[in-house]
Formats: sequence, C-alpha cells, structure tokens
Amino acid sequence: MTTTHRPPTLREVALAAGVSRATASRVLAGTGYASPATRERVQASADRLGYVPNPAARALVRGTGVRLVVAVSGTAPTVLDDPYVDRVVGAAARVCAPYGLGVTLHWLPTRAPGAVRRLAEDRGVGGIVLLNTTETVLDAVPAGLRGRVASIGIGSALVPAYDVDNGGGTEAVVRHLYATGRRHIAMVTGPRWLSCAGRSVGAYRRVMRDAALPVRLVRGNFSAARGRAAAREVLERWPDTDAIVGSSDATAFGVLDRLRADGVQVPGDVAVTGFDDVPLAAMTTPALTTATHPVAQIATAAATAVLAGRPVPPSTVFPSRLVRRVSG
Repeated sequence: MTTTHRPPTLREVALAAGVSRATASRVLAGTGYASPATRERVQASADRLGYVPNPAARALVRGTGVRLVVAVSGTAPTVLDDPYVDRVVGAAARVCAPYGLGVTLHWLPTRAPGAVRRLAEDRGVGGIVLLNTTETVLDAVPAGLRGRVASIGIGSALVPAYDVDNGGGTEAVVRHLYATGRRHIAMVTGPRWLSCAGRSVGAYRRVMRDAALPVRLVRGNFSAARGRAAAREVLERWPDTDAIVGSSDATAFGVLDRLRADGVQVPGDVAVTGFDDVPLAAMTTPALTTATHPVAQIATAAATAVLAGRPVPPSTVFPSRLVRRVSG
C-alpha cells in the first residue's frame, strides 16, 4: 500500500517553533518585526519539516495584498445577511488561515458594478472572490486582476468560475415530483438578474414541456419572506396546484410556513421542495425534500484558485443530487 504524505502546514511550523501562526507567517514572508532568535527558530522549523510556502499566498503578503475579499453582488446590502454568504466566507477563511491572510466581506451594488475596479485598486486587497456574479461585473473586472480573482457563478476568459449544477439539481427535483404523481407543479423562482436562477427556471420549463404540463412561475428572491407570500399567490392563481418547487431552501421554508398557517397539508395536499440542503432542511416539519449544494467545496476551490494564481479551467461545475425526504 502506498502512503501519501501531505505537505506540512504553516500552523505546524509555528507549533514546532513555539510561536503564533501570524508570527511564523511574517518571518517566512519577510515582513513585519520578529526578533533574530524568533526568526532563527521559525526558519529552522520550516527547514526541518520541509515547509514550502505557497508562492502566490506569499506574494499576497509580501506585496500590496494582505487580505482576500469576498465581493457579493446584490440590490441592497442585506444580501450580506444571507447564510449562504456566511458559508462562503467561512470556507474562504479556512483556506487563507494557514497563510496568515484575512478575509473581508464587501457589497457590490448591482447598479454600480464598476465598484469592483475600486477594490482592485485597493493596495490592501490581495485577491477577490466574486459572488452572485453578473455579466456587468465581469465586464468591469480589470485585466490587472488576472490570477487574483475567481467567481462563484458565471465566469469569463479573465475570471475562472466555480458553481453548482443548478439546472441538474432542479431537474432531478421536478422529475421526482412528476414520478410521484404530481401534475400541477408551480415554481417560486430566484432573482431574475442571477444566472443561477435562470438555469433553475430553464430546467423546470424543460421538464414541464417534456411532460406536456402547464408552466406556473411566481417570482421569488431566495428569501423565506418571499416564499410565504409566493405560496399564497400560487394557490390563489392556481387552486389545483399539488406541488411547489422552491428555488432555495429558504424559499421552501417560507412556503411551508404559509401552507401550514393556511391549513394546507404537506405533502398530502401540496408537496414542497427546496434547493441547497442546508442543515435545517432535515429538521423542518415535515423534513424538506431538496437538492444538494456543496457551498463549502465550491468556495474552497474558488479561494484556492485565487491564492494559487495558476491557470484553471474556465468553468468548474459541482454536481447536485436529489435528497428525498417527507415534504415531497
């Protein structure tokens, strides 16, 4: 059997030298103050363990960049309150921690996509992970950011992209509803300006068309509040609806709450599904049928690409699979 040895981490170097990870990072990057004795201990530990710093991460610290920015596009700063954003930031922080790099969060207004240029000009920004990326934001990314930027969403020749297969996951959910006998299936969409929302709607439409079923779409925004309102709108417009597809788990939670308040039985009267498979999905009453969204894996890949600065495929798509539970 062959044993693969992983390379030593900055944290292990710091522990061996008896210093903090931040101190070890400063010594190995050649920045900031450290006593001669401390520098000698850190360097000796690094040599003994065979530690080799990531060249791009080291460049971020040595040069102008001292932090990675997660820049989130949205119509209002409340987009930063989305738990999805928290999961992206957490994953990026875990990638950056071994190099002593911080992670900050920034709102990119959809009406002012050029704000990404100002981030690129900030000497404290070493790299950027774009979230909820739009074509206008991609157009505004300066060429000088090449190798220091990645997108969770759509990408370009300059910006590598990492995302989930929204269409595949949504198609699996809708086909499952059809297979279980649902014939009047409505969907609460995501924001129209987001490409991922468009892919989900496209998948829903394809399944409806293939099954010769009517399309029933109500606009949503990935929030529980809009899901509550949309559920009532669906049943007022189409009283015979027997399934509602939420474009996110949060949307589905709102749908479940409204149906429960209105005395509608789930899944007896109306089946409900979501998309994301957040931890709460398994704990709702009834437990939510949904599709997976490997946010941590996607964010880790995007942040790693920024630190590595190496050529990457123009688009990396992570699969989504159906998770069958009680609600649908």
